[in-house]
Amino acid sequence: MIDRYTRPEMGHIFSLENKYAVWQEVEVLACEAQADLGEAGITAADARWIREHARFDKAEIDEIEAVTNHDVIAFLTNLGSYIDADVPGGENRPEEPLPEGLSGPKPSRWVHYGMTSSDLGDTALCYQLVQATDILIADVRELGRVCRRRALEERDTLCVGRTHGIHAEPMTFGLKFGSWAWEFRRDLDRLIDARENVAVGAISGAVGTYSSIDPRVERYVCEHLGLAADPLSTQIVSRDHHAYLAGVLATLAATMERVATEVRALQKTDTIEAEEPFAKGQKGSSAMPHKRNPITAERVCGMARVVKANAQVAFDDVALWHERDISHSSAERIALADSFIALDYMAEKLRWILDGMVLYPKSMQANLDRTRGLIFSSKVLLALVDGGMSREDAYAVVQRNSMAVWADVQKAEAGPSLRERLEADPDCALDAATLDEIFDPRGFLTRIGPIFDRIEALSFEE
Repeated sequence: MIDRYTRPEMGHIFSLENKYAVWQEVEVLACEAQADLGEAGITAADARWIREHARFDKAEIDEIEAVTNHDVIAFLTNLGSYIDADVPGGENRPEEPLPEGLSGPKPSRWVHYGMTSSDLGDTALCYQLVQATDILIADVRELGRVCRRRALEERDTLCVGRTHGIHAEPMTFGLKFGSWAWEFRRDLDRLIDARENVAVGAISGAVGTYSSIDPRVERYVCEHLGLAADPLSTQIVSRDHHAYLAGVLATLAATMERVATEVRALQKTDTIEAEEPFAKGQKGSSAMPHKRNPITAERVCGMARVVKANAQVAFDDVALWHERDISHSSAERIALADSFIALDYMAEKLRWILDGMVLYPKSMQANLDRTRGLIFSSKVLLALVDGGMSREDAYAVVQRNSMAVWADVQKAEAGPSLRERLEADPDCALDAATLDEIFDPRGFLTRIGPIFDRIEALSFEE
C-alpha cells in the first residue's frame, strides 16, 4: 500500500522489520522447545545463547537474498552470523574455552532444525494477521461507539426515509446512525471470529508428517505465540483460514462503503441534509471556490473496491497443487497487507466523518415538506381501510390524489397538498381530526422507543 494510505502502527506490522522480528521469535522458540525436549542434541545453554544473541540486519538480508533468491535462507544466514559471531572457542575467539553447556562453537546450526520455510513463514504470517486484526477490532469498536452515540443524540431529528431513492415515510436521523452501529457490531463479531480462525501455526516439516521434528515443538511454539497448532498441515497452513479472514475484511469494507455512500448521497446539493466535515483552510475544487465536495467519503468508497477485490485473490489462493506450491505467496503478500492497511486508514477517515458530520435539520424538514404530504399516503390508506373501505378502493383513492399532487410538484406549480385534495374528494370520508393525526410526522414514530432501547444497550467494549 502506498504511504498516503498507511497509518504507522498497521504499516509496521507488514514491514519487513516486523516480519523478520516474528521470524526470529519463531526460530528461537523452536530452539527452546528442542532443548526443553532434549531433542536433536541442542542443549539448554545453546538455546539461551541463541535467545540472547539472535538478531538480524535487514540491509544485510537484502544483500544475501540478491544472491540466494530465497528470503528465508537469506534471513537464516544473517541470523546465524550474529548468533555465532562472538562464541568463545569460535572463529572470532578461538583462544577462549567454549562456554559450559554449549554443544559446540556454532550454536546457529540448531536454528531451523527439522523445519521448512513454510513452518516459519506461515506461522509468522498468521501471527502478523492476528496482530493486524487486533488493530481493526479496535478500529471497529471506535466506529461503533461513535455511531451509537450519534444515534442517541439524533433520536428525535426528523428526516424523510427513502426507498429506491424516492421519499417514503418520515423517520429520524438517529435510525441511520443506529443501523450503522448494529452493522459495525456484526462486523466486530465477525472479526473476532476470524481472528480466532486464523490464529493457527504449523511446524510439521516438508509435507506435514513431522518427519524431522517432534510435534511437541509445534505445540510449544504455538502456545508461546498465542496460536493454535494446526491439526493437519501439509507443510502449509491451508489458505481457507486466510480466505475466511479476507471475506470478513471485504464485508467490513462493504459496511464502510455503505455508510460513506449514504453520506455522499445526503451531501448532494439537491438534498443537503448532512455533510462531511470541511476543515479550516480546506479547498474543495481547483476551479470552483464554492465547492465542498465529499472527498473523504468518496475515498472510503474507492478503497472499499480494492479490499473487496482482494478477497477474490484470497479465495483463489486456497487451491494449490498437491500439498503446496507458492502461487499463493506472491499474491497474498500484496493482497492481505493492502487490505488491512486500507481498512485501518478507511476506519480512521470514516470515524472522522461520523464524529464530525454536520447535520441540517431545516433542510430535512424542507425535504419532508417537498412532496406536499405524499409521504403520509400509507397512513391515509390504512385509515380508509379502518373506516370500512376495501383496500383496493382505498388504494385507488389515495393514488389518484397523490398522482395529481406529484404532477404539480414536478411542474413546480402551486397546487393543493395531498391533504387538501383528500378533503375535497367525496370518496375520502376522513374527518379533520383524523387527518390531523395522519398528517403529523411524529405519528410514524410512536413505536421507535424499543429500537433506541436496543441501540442504547448495544456495547462495543471488550
